[in-house]
Amino acid sequence: MRPRAGLQLTFLGTGTSQGVPMIGCDCDVCRSSDPRDNRTRSSIYVETPEYAFVVDTGTDFRTQALRENIRRVDAVIFTHSHTHHVMGFDDLRRFSYERGSMPVYASPETMRDLERVFEFAFKGTCTFAGYLKPEPHVINAAFELGRTVITPLPVPHGNAVINGYLFTRRGEKLVAYLSDCSGVPDSIADLISGVKALVIDALRDKPHPTHLSVGQALEIAARVGPGATYFTHICHDLPQSAESRLPANTFIAYDGLKLRFE
Repeated sequence: MRPRAGLQLTFLGTGTSQGVPMIGCDCDVCRSSDPRDNRTRSSIYVETPEYAFVVDTGTDFRTQALRENIRRVDAVIFTHSHTHHVMGFDDLRRFSYERGSMPVYASPETMRDLERVFEFAFKGTCTFAGYLKPEPHVINAAFELGRTVITPLPVPHGNAVINGYLFTRRGEKLVAYLSDCSGVPDSIADLISGVKALVIDALRDKPHPTHLSVGQALEIAARVGPGATYFTHICHDLPQSAESRLPANTFIAYDGLKLRFE
């Protein structure tokens, strides 16, 4: 059920590029009986009274949409163009068919990659009636979907700079979504300070060159001061059970988890 007011966020996926369980792995987490340890590739679905949109269409987007019984997508927003964040793009055609087109929001660099990889859709060379018709919107500043203001949050992801996003309604900072990052500049931490929910990359305990560790994510959360923190983009080195050792109001997100803000 869509919210009468405010915003609802569903974690479509909370896993890393290979998902959990990983192919051919027999570690304790990959063999876990806790369904929360089964993680598809990271993505979220956001619903408001005016709009329903997804952030990233990963490799598992079709499976995620069926699992959550998604019937409406009014727009798609991309963080970056890595394979596990874009390769479900073609499955947007089920939602584009009824709309006639699908608004696509991305940074200039990500849009160029999307237009190259999915040239057949952007250039309209596919002659299938009712096929996906992307409507590109290059993000250079904050924009609005209905009454939700969406502010891009440029953050380092290894040697690259990608977009996280801040979702604000009626002047209230509801969610900061930073699914892939290896750091958060002070300017971004200040911008999202006091947000109700910080959703942040926390790959594992051990440091990684392109993602935050649990310790690094906790340090950033302490700087931001959110109402609650949710870890995402988690690999098989971090079990759901590790949540018990985290500070108060800090959680390990899982596929299907819903956050509601009124």
